[in-house]
Parts: sequence; structure tokens; C-alpha cells
Amino acid sequence: MIRALWIAVSALFALGLWQLVVSLTGVPHFILPSPFKVAETLVNSRELIAGHAVITIAEVLAGLVIGSLLGVASALYLMISPTARRLLMPIMVFSQAVPVFALAPVLTLWLGYGIWSKIVMTILLIYFPVASTFLDGLMRTDPGYLDIARTMRAKPRQVLMRIRVPAALPSFGSGLKLAAVYAPIGAVIGEWVGASNGLGYLMLLANGRAKIDLMFASLFVLAAFTVALHYLVSLFAMWLTNRANGRRSSAG
Repeated sequence: MIRALWIAVSALFALGLWQLVVSLTGVPHFILPSPFKVAETLVNSRELIAGHAVITIAEVLAGLVIGSLLGVASALYLMISPTARRLLMPIMVFSQAVPVFALAPVLTLWLGYGIWSKIVMTILLIYFPVASTFLDGLMRTDPGYLDIARTMRAKPRQVLMRIRVPAALPSFGSGLKLAAVYAPIGAVIGEWVGASNGLGYLMLLANGRAKIDLMFASLFVLAAFTVALHYLVSLFAMWLTNRANGRRSSAG
């Protein structure tokens, strides 16, 4: 509750600063519209913006879920297979040297202008943070717990699922929080490259027609959704951390 209050205060401060800049500089509204002009456009064009927002939100959520599941599966596989870890980790790290945004035109060419090219773009953007943070958590399990497991002759699968995975939940939560921020970026970049709907498409369309107030209204909706998504994922990450701490206390 307190965190949500501080987010609201920060948003009001930013809006006030924005209005102050517009009032002091007298910049034309077609270059930088005032918050009141953007709010008016947001109300008047709410149906148009909502229709495009639904598409973008669907792309983000689908990419976030699929990318996170793939990241978890990859981390678990790399954990149990040293050979795969030595073979695939350098490839995964090298893949981050390739600008993911440059792949957007290729994905549009392969998958078309529909929703799947944006979902895949989102997956590519969040896959590595989730996989790498979760794997790091799996690899950094407290040696004391592992020694107890060896003493009790626990099987490798039991060690993984009952010791390593619970201990890695806080790291996994950190990866999810990063993914929640990156996912909307991936979806919008895909829409900028080629789409017929979505908030990214609407922003490009509004910019081309010099409707800067509509572009800012779309951007505001996207930013509000990203903040809300990050907040919800942070709550989930906190729950994961508390659950991991609870298991450690029970084990102790």
C-alpha cells in the first residue's frame, strides 16, 4: 500500500513538472502537449486506445508467460547437465551481443504482421534475464543444505526440486521483475516494425498524422500498464522470497 502511494506521488510530481515546462516555455501543443491536453485526448479517444491496448497487453502477457516458462525450463536443464551448461551457456551469452531489436524485421518477415511476431520478439527479450538469474540462484545454493542432503543420501532430483529450486526462488523473482519491464518494450518494438494494431502501431500512426496528443496518450497507457505489471510481478516475487525463507526456517 505504501509503495503504491509513493508511485502515485512520483507520477503526480512528474505530471506537475511536465505542466510547468509547457507553461514556462510556451511550446506548441503539436510538439509537446500539456498533461491536460493528453488527458482530454485520452478520454475522447478511449475506445480507440483501449482497442489497441488490448492487443498490446495480450502480446506482452503471452510473451511474458511463455518466455518465463522457457527460461525456467532452460535453467533447470542447464543445472542438471554440466555438458549442456558448458556447450550452451557461451551461445546464450553470445546471443546477447546481437541487438535483439534488429531481429524484429526478420521476425515480421517470417511470422507476418500478426500477433505472433510480437510475442516471439517479447520472448527473445525476456528469455535470457529469466534463465540466467534462475540458473544463478540454482548454482548458489547454500552448501550446508547440500551437505545435509548428501548425508541423508537424497537423490539428485530430490536435491534439485526440494533444495535448489526453493533456494533459487528469490533469484527467479528478480528475473521476473526485469522481464516485466522488458516485455512491453519487445511488443512495442515489434509493432513499430510491422503491425496493423497495438499501441506501438497507434503511436506511429498518430505521429505520422501530427496527432502528438494521441501519441502521448497511447504512451501514457503503455507506461501505466508497465508500472502496474511490474508492481504485480514484484508482489509475486516478494511472495516467492517469503516462501523460500519459510522453507529455510522449516528446514532449520
